[in-house]
Amino acid sequence: MGDKGRFVLPPAFRKAVRDSSDGRILCLAKHDRWPCLVGFGLSRLPELEQQLDREERLAIELGRDFDRDARSLALYGFEQVPFDESGRFVMPDYLAQLGRIADGLYFQGAGRFFTIWNPAELAKMGDGWESAQAACASLAQEQSTRTRKT
Repeated sequence: MGDKGRFVLPPAFRKAVRDSSDGRILCLAKHDRWPCLVGFGLSRLPELEQQLDREERLAIELGRDFDRDARSLALYGFEQVPFDESGRFVMPDYLAQLGRIADGLYFQGAGRFFTIWNPAELAKMGDGWESAQAACASLAQEQSTRTRKT
């Protein structure tokens, strides 16, 4: 977290979101299973209705209940957050709380979206997360080294 409680969207993510949003809008939501947030650009919006259709078809095929309204609320329950040319954005308080965000973020690419982690929460994840955990720890060490030099 930087000055004025702002975070910075890393350059690679910033470019992808800017390109997919026709501007500087970052969509943020709580991940439905993990203790983190998800981020994506506005270009993903048309996919959400298609995702609802797929999930409903699959539920019918498997003989399971599907509450389209509840799932729709979950999928469309994201916040549109503006960011400046340098990638700085203000994390809404309720999202910071839901994502267990403190003073630092780790961004992990995941295709159509990316995840945003509190490094301490990522460190608690089990098997299968070793690569992300190592990358996060390495970046934190680099940041600490830079901070000590200034």
